[in-house]
Amino acid sequence: MPHLECNNMEMFYEQMGVGDPVIFLHSGFSRGILAFASQMLDFQSKYTCFFPDFRGHGRTRSNSLEWSTPQHSKDIFAFMDQLQIPNAHVVGYGMGGGVALHCAVTQPHRIASLTSIGQSGFVASMGSEEFEPEWLLQNGRYDFITLMKERHLEAHRGNWQEFLRQKVCDWRMYPQLSNEQLRSIKCPTLFLAGQNDQFAPEGELKLVTELIPNSRYVIVPDCSHRPHMIRENPVFVNDTILQFLELLR
Repeated sequence: MPHLECNNMEMFYEQMGVGDPVIFLHSGFSRGILAFASQMLDFQSKYTCFFPDFRGHGRTRSNSLEWSTPQHSKDIFAFMDQLQIPNAHVVGYGMGGGVALHCAVTQPHRIASLTSIGQSGFVASMGSEEFEPEWLLQNGRYDFITLMKERHLEAHRGNWQEFLRQKVCDWRMYPQLSNEQLRSIKCPTLFLAGQNDQFAPEGELKLVTELIPNSRYVIVPDCSHRPHMIRENPVFVNDTILQFLELLR
């Protein structure tokens, strides 16, 4: 699949399916098709699915190693411009959910609907210290270090420490949207979170759906932060999102 030149980078993406466009935005430690491997087959029969790798992640190439949630949202619009996609449904997981919310705030006319998985719209900084390079080295987490080296080698060019510092910084700062900004989101919005997801607790989902006018949330029983992935409940999650999108057709 291609690298697309936009915003001073070469964004790698996968594309498959037919129908209205759905852009899947991955989480902070992941990449496009890895984060949404359990969604590809169910969605491609009804929608044209795009799975980009964010700046600094996966196989996307950039001279700069700097990135952030707001930068990702700008990159997604540049990606849409290059592919001549006027508007799209957006499905974001974790950090990708925060990026989707930023997109809906900054260019609302381009977001047909928004689905956020494991992201309530509020900053969730707990646990981030366990992903600092120094902590990983001190605690012998070489398995995770190896994953980050391999998964994002083209993007960070071997500088996995800087990649993780960027991730921890972004984790602690974003989405960073005000109540007023959340209230400004007008597109149909669905929040999904696992019952045991400490990063998107039900109390926060209640609050954000009270702020965003046309929104609701669904708790996925007996699941963690990644309810859409294999070994959790991807069938329930996929059916919920597809039914949500079907109502908008």
